[in-house]
Amino acid sequence: MTPPDLATDAPLAERLGIVLASDAERSLLPVDLLVDLALRRNPKRAHLLVSRVLAKHVPTEPGIVMAAGHLLGLLVQRALRPADSSTGGPDDVVVRAAARLRVLLSDVGGSAGPSPARREAIAELERMLTPAPAALPDVVTIGYAETATGLGHLVAEMLGTYYLHSTRHAATGEDAVRPYGRFEEAHSHATSHQLIPTRHGVVHSARTVVLVDDELSTGATVINTVRELHAASPHARYVVASLIDLRSADDDAALAALAAELGCRIDVVALGTGSIHLPADLPDAAASFIDQVQDTPVRDAAPGRVRIVDATGSVPAIRSPRFGVDAGSATDAAAALAATLRDGLAGASRVLVLGTEEFMALPLAVAHALEEQLPTASVLFSTSTRSPIVVHDEPGYPIRSAVTFGSHDATLDGPGRRFAYNVAHPDARFDAVVVLSEPGTAADALTGPGSISDAVAGSGAEVHLVLLQAQSPYPRPQQGPAFGSYSPEDVTWLLKDLSEAQLEAPVAERELANQTGTASYAESLPEEFAPSAEYSALFHDALDGSKTRVAHAMGVVTEQVLALRGPDVVLVSLARAGTPLGILMKRWARAVHGIELQHYTASIVRGLGIDTTALSYLASHHRPEKVMFVDGWTGKGAIARELAAAVERFEATDGVRFPADLAVLADPGHCVSIFGTREDFLIPSACLNSTVSGLVSRTVFSRSLIGPEDFHGAKFYAGLGPADVSNAFLTAIEEQFGDVRDDVLAAQHAAPEPVRPDWSGWAAVERISREFGIDNVNLVKPGVGETTRVLLRRVPWKILIRPGAQENLQHILLLAAQRGVDVVEVPDLPYSCVGLIHPVLPAGVAEADA
Repeated sequence: MTPPDLATDAPLAERLGIVLASDAERSLLPVDLLVDLALRRNPKRAHLLVSRVLAKHVPTEPGIVMAAGHLLGLLVQRALRPADSSTGGPDDVVVRAAARLRVLLSDVGGSAGPSPARREAIAELERMLTPAPAALPDVVTIGYAETATGLGHLVAEMLGTYYLHSTRHAATGEDAVRPYGRFEEAHSHATSHQLIPTRHGVVHSARTVVLVDDELSTGATVINTVRELHAASPHARYVVASLIDLRSADDDAALAALAAELGCRIDVVALGTGSIHLPADLPDAAASFIDQVQDTPVRDAAPGRVRIVDATGSVPAIRSPRFGVDAGSATDAAAALAATLRDGLAGASRVLVLGTEEFMALPLAVAHALEEQLPTASVLFSTSTRSPIVVHDEPGYPIRSAVTFGSHDATLDGPGRRFAYNVAHPDARFDAVVVLSEPGTAADALTGPGSISDAVAGSGAEVHLVLLQAQSPYPRPQQGPAFGSYSPEDVTWLLKDLSEAQLEAPVAERELANQTGTASYAESLPEEFAPSAEYSALFHDALDGSKTRVAHAMGVVTEQVLALRGPDVVLVSLARAGTPLGILMKRWARAVHGIELQHYTASIVRGLGIDTTALSYLASHHRPEKVMFVDGWTGKGAIARELAAAVERFEATDGVRFPADLAVLADPGHCVSIFGTREDFLIPSACLNSTVSGLVSRTVFSRSLIGPEDFHGAKFYAGLGPADVSNAFLTAIEEQFGDVRDDVLAAQHAAPEPVRPDWSGWAAVERISREFGIDNVNLVKPGVGETTRVLLRRVPWKILIRPGAQENLQHILLLAAQRGVDVVEVPDLPYSCVGLIHPVLPAGVAEADA
């Protein structure tokens, strides 16, 4: 082998025998206009095609990067909606935009910066490629890390789709996210990718998946990805979008064979299509060339100063696209951040906005905004990378300089060296470099010897190091005393704090809206008040009379749960009636067995199901099979049915199965198999609203207040603190543990096989509905707890009572008298009492029909 000659003026590709060709008929733009050839220090692949429109390794005008990404997105849009395509003639926006981009790439301008005419030409190109307002809701776009994370975001913007990118970052601890899939990129410097969207269901249910990369060489990574995605959930169609496509006919056939095997459609679109010939001796020739090359030193530059720009208070927390975002999210904070930076950059003539590795979309948007706010400056954009590329100071070679520094991110492959290219060349210096690192990165990881700011400042540029706040992948759960009156050791609320929202409405107004279908009962709240002295006295009398009974039943159900799930069971109470029971179960396990249980509260809404964001959070932080859902009691079993349907749906959409069984203190409806008792007796916590439930409201779900990444909401009624008996109730029950402990454990020891539910309560409710002419089981609320809720929150019609039960229903009788509601004795009633809601609609017309 003859070593390549460094002295010759021939292009590197020619010296190494590499032939890069374009297919003119299949290309919008020539391949050699989109990429240059470089070498990398990677034994798996010696060559590297350096994009001229991606801004990964070569600082580039933001408008050029955006135009190339949006043009690629338009090609995907045409593939998905061929009816929207024009004839491809000279008036076609794709043809016109490609022609303008070709001219701009052919004349990149000098180091002095773009002329006003060039700026206007780029702006006109951007206007031609404005993202369409019509979204594609059944499409998900995925970009490949690290190179195509920004490109994928631009394609998603053009399509109006949900977007995420693969990642090599490690999501651990409180920010842990359950991976959706993993795949390998064999030729990459770091091969392992994973997908970690918080909303698995969006990806799972998408009809079409768009995969975006900067370069298709063999298509092997795409094949690995499609197999992984299809195994998780088959999709009807995949569209692969790339800046350049250099696959061979055999590679194309392999992708077609995969589509036939999986029974799906796979399309490929690219700005430039062609081929590349790599000689057999390329690895040796490249190694010989590299041995002769010396990295370009940074010459004659006094270190610039480092200015820290703390934007954590002025810019909202940034959500990483690796967790999934809606299209367009990259620009939300860009204008505010650019305005924060503008004054500090006012005297600079050449400015570089430098993103870091996977963090590309927002830095690009900031660079674009700075172009508008610094009209006399030349603003370019690029990002740092983990790819070790050969630096060679020769005209025509794309990588002329490099600065190196230590990594500051937690990645799957651990710490290592990182690089920023073409930042420090003596002939193309920057006055100022804005470093935008991953949100949430601490300042001390970005400063000091060996850091990114230290390395960039060594080029002579003034470094503006921006600190951004990271948005957690999931909402932060709530805990007392900031939310609710329970101790943080007792419960973690998987709820959004809506304490400032005006949600209360009169009972009659809510009932009408609920029954006529004009609004869901979960969109508003009943007004809550401190109980009267007379009613409070009834509560305390009821507590004194039933605390031992409640403690015994609570111990029985806790022992069942521990036997079924083990000592590492995760209790998830259904808000809000289940919360006091979950706390008592947690305290029983500590007092009797010396074990600490995790306890959460999550929302479930009839007709909607359990909060899927809460389920996603639980699946990412715990083993789903260890979860036990907890509620206070059953009536007719509507919540048990709702829970079973919800976990089945979640398994279908998100691929995770939670157990559907429900543990309750009392099961008078015979609807569950895990219960403390089946007697319909007064559980004192049913007597009150928030003042016995940690001062937290019933849960709320309104799309105007709850976003797709949010937990369901609730209010904290701190103003009712003087009337709060939440912790007094818990203490009164806990004080009985010693008295009932032996009986509970003996009963658990001798317990027969679990009793299966027979749903006799549901049958009774159907019978009552017919006998009283309601014909709507949703208006029949059986049992003491549900009857109390009817009197406190709904418009009651009648209260049915079993003869002889009045002595234990004094609070029911008092509330009925206060609201002027008829109390009717019904012989052989299977519950102590039943509350009937006043029907607004005619008999036989269900709420859903209204």
